[in-house]
Amino acid sequence: MDLSNLKPAEGSVSNKGKRVGRGQGSGKGGTATRGHKGAKSRSGYSKKLGFEGGQMPLQRRVPKFGFTNINRKEYQGINLDTLQQLVDDKKIKDTVDFETLVGLGLAGKNDMVKILGRGELKASLKVSAHKFTAAAAKAIEAAGGEVVTL
Repeated sequence: MDLSNLKPAEGSVSNKGKRVGRGQGSGKGGTATRGHKGAKSRSGYSKKLGFEGGQMPLQRRVPKFGFTNINRKEYQGINLDTLQQLVDDKKIKDTVDFETLVGLGLAGKNDMVKILGRGELKASLKVSAHKFTAAAAKAIEAAGGEVVTL
C-alpha cells in the first residue's frame, strides 16, 4: 500500500449531484439550469400524457368512426369438417348437442353455437345448436341427419 492507491472507505463518500438554485456565487443560481421562461422552467410542471407542445395531439387528429352495437350476439362457429373429424375420431356417435360441444372444448358454457358449412359431412348426425347456416343445414339433412335449433 502506498499513496498512489489510497481511497476512502466504501460508502463513506457519496456524490449527491448538482446543488442548483443556491445563489449566483455557486454558478448554478439564477435560472438553476432550467433556461428562460416556458412551462418547463416553472415549479410543479408535469407534461400531460400525449401532450405535443401545443400541436394538435395525434389522439385528436385521427378520425373517429364506427360504433359498437351493445345488442350484438356473438356466436362460436363450428364447421362441418370439425364434426366429421370428431366422428372419425369416435368422439361423437349420432347426436351432437350443446353439452357435448362444451365437453369437447369446442364452445364455452356461456357461448352460443352456430354450425357453419365448411367441409363435408358423411355421417348421419342429429345436431342441436343455436343457429345454422343454410349450407350447413342442407348438408346435414343431405347426409341423413337432423337439424334442431335451440
